[in-house]
Amino acid sequence: MRSQGVLHCDTQVVVPFFDVDSMDVVWHGHYVKYLEVARCALLDQIGHNYTAMRESGYAWPVIDLQLRYVRAAVFGQTLNVRASLVEWENRLKINYLISDLASGERLTRASSVQVAVEMASREMQLASPKVFTEAVERSLA
Repeated sequence: MRSQGVLHCDTQVVVPFFDVDSMDVVWHGHYVKYLEVARCALLDQIGHNYTAMRESGYAWPVIDLQLRYVRAAVFGQTLNVRASLVEWENRLKINYLISDLASGERLTRASSVQVAVEMASREMQLASPKVFTEAVERSLA
């Protein structure tokens, strides 16, 4: 069973013309962009977005990304992209669900994993920085 996460954020994306191929189907690589839009919205909701991460001295590179395509999205379709926070204490894991906004039909499932890297030393951290975990805990309260 896929974890629903402790926090989630829904973002709507209307599939633009420049994201589709000659069959009006979204090219598979553009789904990653939709995930990023939802991830940024979730981090804003937590109160610790990429700007705050950088200001705290940490970069958060994606180290794993998985997508499972169920049905293609098409030009003009309004998508709901749900980002759900699954893990945050040792790494940042987010599960995603992309669905058709009108029908709720599932189109794509995905997950991403990011780890904190101290920018000054370029060392990967084995635990998430306190400044990040405290922001998550405040959001959960």
